[in-house]
Amino acid sequence: MSVLDNVNSPKDVKKLNYKELNELCSDIRELLINTVSQTGGHLASNLGVVELTVALHTVFNSPNDQIVFDVGHQCYTHKILTGRKDQFSTLRTENGISGFTRPNESIHDVFSSGHSSVSISQAIGLAKAKRIRGDKGKVIAIIGDGALTGGLAYEALNNSGGEESSLIVILNDNNMSISQNVGSVSKHLTTIRTSKRYFTFKSKVQRAIAEIPKVGAQISRFITVVNSKIRKRVYHNATFFEDMGFRYYGPIDGHNLNDLIAVLTAAKVHNHSVLIHVKTTKGKGYNPAEKNPTQFHGIGKFDIETGEPKSSGETFSSTFGRTMCDLAKSDLRICCVTAAMTEGTGLSEFSKLFPNRFFDVGIAEQHAVTFSSGLAKNGMIPIFAVYSTFLQRSYDQLIHDVAMQNTKVIFGIDRAGFVGEDGESHQGIFDVAFLNTVPNMTVYAPSNFEELSLMFGKAIYRDDGAIAIRYPRGKALEMPENYHYDKCDYTIFGDPNCKNCIVTYGKEFSECYAALGELEDTYIIKLNKIKPINKDVINVLENTKNVYFFEEAIKTGGVGEIFASMLEENNINVNYRHIAVTDGFVKQAPVEHQLKQYKLDRDSIVEEVKNG
Repeated sequence: MSVLDNVNSPKDVKKLNYKELNELCSDIRELLINTVSQTGGHLASNLGVVELTVALHTVFNSPNDQIVFDVGHQCYTHKILTGRKDQFSTLRTENGISGFTRPNESIHDVFSSGHSSVSISQAIGLAKAKRIRGDKGKVIAIIGDGALTGGLAYEALNNSGGEESSLIVILNDNNMSISQNVGSVSKHLTTIRTSKRYFTFKSKVQRAIAEIPKVGAQISRFITVVNSKIRKRVYHNATFFEDMGFRYYGPIDGHNLNDLIAVLTAAKVHNHSVLIHVKTTKGKGYNPAEKNPTQFHGIGKFDIETGEPKSSGETFSSTFGRTMCDLAKSDLRICCVTAAMTEGTGLSEFSKLFPNRFFDVGIAEQHAVTFSSGLAKNGMIPIFAVYSTFLQRSYDQLIHDVAMQNTKVIFGIDRAGFVGEDGESHQGIFDVAFLNTVPNMTVYAPSNFEELSLMFGKAIYRDDGAIAIRYPRGKALEMPENYHYDKCDYTIFGDPNCKNCIVTYGKEFSECYAALGELEDTYIIKLNKIKPINKDVINVLENTKNVYFFEEAIKTGGVGEIFASMLEENNINVNYRHIAVTDGFVKQAPVEHQLKQYKLDRDSIVEEVKNG
């Protein structure tokens, strides 16, 4: 029987000795690798925080002590230790447990997570509320060094002021975000990390103090003084984090349970805000993930023996990357921007071929948009490659720094529409609605690889102002035989004199076209440009009785609503139905199940039109 077999709650963790705790970490790593190889998920980030999470639940008392995971993509060990071990095989499956923290799963999950750089803000709010209410317990925020490239983290650090005695921030420093980190923050952490005199001397002091029984609380102030003197001796000045008002501990070996438990115990009795700098290895304990942490950050099913993914092939993302390389070879103005998603957005090859025209700005979508506007202002043609769910973070910059300035910035919006098992925080269903509100914005929606490439060419050489091209995750979709994009704003399939018309765009066209073969007296209008909608398309519907608009996006503010208003304004009297995602968040499930749930799959389309 393994140690993990007897661990069903944080209380069970506290009963274990150091030998058993280390065995528990080995058991957890084995479970992580076996499960994620079958379900897909975030493996490297979770393997890197096994010891840290075990140490947290050894020292602190969740949920009275509240643990907030930034992004939440490193919470698997936390889930296993907080009563979800037996459910772990359902990770990221429909009706199973999420790959991120979710309060509806457990009282040990404080927030629903999925986006970066938010944990310190959340933790400060929790800590201040505890103080106002007189509640006991600490609040611990775990944030990766990559998340410190996001400005929200600094707003929070600045706001904390060091006065919140129940606040502990743990900086998980693995020298990675998703792609390799960039910028001055990473350099600063590297400087701290490579001071061997500091690390050696401080480790000896910590161990000596930890071995003194029952007096940790009394010498807490002494630890602070000693730490300060050590830092000043090595660096001749205070660390960045102390300047922000924190008591700084670190760097700590994030895979040494003795050191972790000692420093967490010291921080627990502190009467001031504390920041603990922990050094970890992403992918720890699984050689393929250690060698290639980027590939194993978010991975599908894979072979445990080889580490090779079980599926591969051309995708919309890889087509985008290849298109950018082809266009950039002959146009020195073209440059690409990403927010720590080089591999995910298909720009790895571009980054190698054109290093002077490739910019990874870190997890800083707001900066990426405004930075791109600056590039455009001085004659470049920037393409910002970003997941739909992350573009949400830069709405103000879209309006103020791009549209209002009338600069030509092109947005390659990846993962548009349903993204399956990633869950509520990552579904790309909101970009259409908020892009519809941005003046002078042009938006295209390709349905296949050829359209994607041609639309980017059109955006670069024929359009002005802000342009977005939104495309789905994954592989090629079903399309009409011999179909070629003719660069028109819309395409008609079938006879416009039919009684029924289906209107759609993007990935959803594949489902609608599949349904068309089972329908009579029906034709399809495929919108290639969804903002602004070409007004001529309305005239096509003059002899149509029923119009069905199918949209894989949020209904409120969607293209279907704009289309309906255009029908009314032009006195086109039809029976109109708009089928889209109603108010709410789309839960994790295979994409085909999500389509069926929202009546956007082929069978539901057939039923809707036949019963209409």
